[in-house]
Amino acid sequence: MEINIRKVMTEDLDAVSEAEAVCFPEAEAATKASFKQRIKTFPESFFIAEDGGKIIGFINGCITNETTIYDELFSDAALHIPNGEYQAIFGLDVIPGYRNKGIAAQLMDHMIDVSKLNGRKGVILTCKEYLVNYYSKFGFKNKGISKSEHGGAEWYDMILEF
Repeated sequence: MEINIRKVMTEDLDAVSEAEAVCFPEAEAATKASFKQRIKTFPESFFIAEDGGKIIGFINGCITNETTIYDELFSDAALHIPNGEYQAIFGLDVIPGYRNKGIAAQLMDHMIDVSKLNGRKGVILTCKEYLVNYYSKFGFKNKGISKSEHGGAEWYDMILEF
């Protein structure tokens, strides 16, 4: 499917918040206030997928020197290190009706490419067990069960090193 991927803009806040609410359980979903801070703090690592001008998905995360995600990163955009070594991915969202069309893969490939171009050492994320194999297809390695307790779920630490 042919989509447009672009950097986030402040005008995207409502659509991003709505997509997040559809894609994640309430306990795990980022709040509108959190997205507002993320858009303001690290727009260079927050990308939107559009189909005919409609926001159908996005990928975002701060930059850090850590090789795993810790819970405070999700809620405190001030922990973003612009010249850090690793691109963290907080969320990869694709709204229902557009899933299983390769959109998430296009967003992930875009984030990986931008991370390489910006001289990062790699990309990190956490995911649920059923997604470990999906992220492995991009070259991510499973580091085991994460210390993250985000949303009360069990997460796995994943890393892609360049």
